Amino acid sequence: MTQIIQCIPNFSEGCRTDIVNELIKVGQSIPGVTLVDHTSDTSHNRTVLTLLGCPEGIKAVAVALAKCACKNIDLTKQSGEHPRMGAVDVIPLVPIRNVTMGECVALSQEIGRQISNELGIPVFLYEESATAKNRRNLADIRRGQFEGMAIKMQSPDWKPDFGPAEPHPTAGVVAVGARRPLIAFNANLSTSDVKIAQKIAKRIRGSSGGLKYCKAIGIMLLEENMAQVSMNLVNYEVTSIYSVVELIKVEAARYGVGIVNTELIGIAPARALIDCAEYYLQLKDFNFQQHVLESHI
Repeated sequence: MTQIIQCIPNFSEGCRTDIVNELIKVGQSIPGVTLVDHTSDTSHNRTVLTLLGCPEGIKAVAVALAKCACKNIDLTKQSGEHPRMGAVDVIPLVPIRNVTMGECVALSQEIGRQISNELGIPVFLYEESATAKNRRNLADIRRGQFEGMAIKMQSPDWKPDFGPAEPHPTAGVVAVGARRPLIAFNANLSTSDVKIAQKIAKRIRGSSGGLKYCKAIGIMLLEENMAQVSMNLVNYEVTSIYSVVELIKVEAARYGVGIVNTELIGIAPARALIDCAEYYLQLKDFNFQQHVLESHI
């Protein structure tokens, strides 16, 4: 039976098309792995690849991409709206078919160890792979970003799981870990006032008392002259896409603005999108197994 793992590496580069294209080329070069999506954003200055493959292929492509990022991305010269701590910032692994979360945890350890050994980049294991409670949340690991990581890592609480006890001089650090499916979702607002986006983000994110399993920040899209609420939904079965959209609409109305459009970064489970269709169409007695054609195939 075929084993399939999803790998979604995030890179701190979204402006230089030659570097982005080189990352894409590496992502397409490993047998047993398929690059199914790639998204770059110049304001975020970030690129996200989505890959599906067997465990051996995912390990090979993750290490190869880390090498490519380390060679081409210098964080001392990089800046963007999205928080970052590494050239390859995070490498998540998601079990998709015939793979357990435990197997993804073990694979994340192998990947982390190889990256640290071959590139000298410190590696933190996060989410299901975390070796300490304070490392489970990616935002806690990333807090301070690249510029503050050297001082942060002097604390025994932030000794990396693999690699040296100080960040790589240009590539920083990387988090590697197994996790549940995550939906990266953005709402673009009809305002250029980033403070409004930041206020809305604070109201909706779980850490501020908003929606559980919603992480959100407010940022400015300079090229579009538009404020954005940028989100990660880490458990769409509890906090749905339509829930955050409706709450953002309510909060935005307080400031006399609305949602211009939304963005899906990478791919999302079909169930999450069908839940939105069920909600907005107000379908009566809807049943996924009964009413969706693909569920019968």
